[in-house]
Amino acid sequence: MIPPAEHRPWPLPDRPWVMTQTWYDLLFAHWPVPVALLRALVPPTLAIDTFDGEAWLGIIPFHMTVRLRGLPAVPGLSAFPELNVRTYVTVEGKPGVFFFSLDAGNRLIVAIARQWYRLPYFRARMTVDGAGDAVRYASRRIHQDAPPAEFAAQYRPVGDVFRAPTGSLAHWLTERYCLYTPGSRGRLRRGEIHHEPWPLQPAAARLDRNTMTLGHDIPLPATAPLLHFARRLRVIFWPLETLPLLP
Repeated sequence: MIPPAEHRPWPLPDRPWVMTQTWYDLLFAHWPVPVALLRALVPPTLAIDTFDGEAWLGIIPFHMTVRLRGLPAVPGLSAFPELNVRTYVTVEGKPGVFFFSLDAGNRLIVAIARQWYRLPYFRARMTVDGAGDAVRYASRRIHQDAPPAEFAAQYRPVGDVFRAPTGSLAHWLTERYCLYTPGSRGRLRRGEIHHEPWPLQPAAARLDRNTMTLGHDIPLPATAPLLHFARRLRVIFWPLETLPLLP
């Protein structure tokens, strides 16, 4: 069943969705970064989105379950950890997400996502453990011919669940309903998603190891990241669509 859509910034797609994912124990760790630093790394057809003049970079660890529409979950395949490095872009009034990398602890999922979605997925050796409210997360990339990247952290929620107010930075960072990825011949591809508003909580984290951005030559600022936690969210995905060439 598709969740209510009154909160969406544009209508739901008028074609069938193909996949649902449920994300668990997710940490949003965000840092402000200069627009000029990202401009050389993001396709020129994508406008870098900013909040009060600043671009933002996010590192998001979580674990998930996946199910294709009309099919049951597949044991050993449908549940795995994932770790994203992303920034925020917009095209034709539709703000979305651009991924620098997506590390996953499932060889087949990585192969399928690289082939079908042309997203920068990489194989990683990953562990996720929880004790009470705390989550211990570790990832080391093992993908052949890929830049090394590691992440190790402990994080937990430290406040009540809330829905980010429209216009706030937390809302701008999290309430995004599409992703963008380069297609062939300079075309862009958009992937629409849908979910309920994020059930966010303030978070605390200790980042023991984080080299996720070094392969992209993106130095993170020395300031502490902005942190949010979400325990669970179900997300619906539509197939990628190729956008018309922009004038």
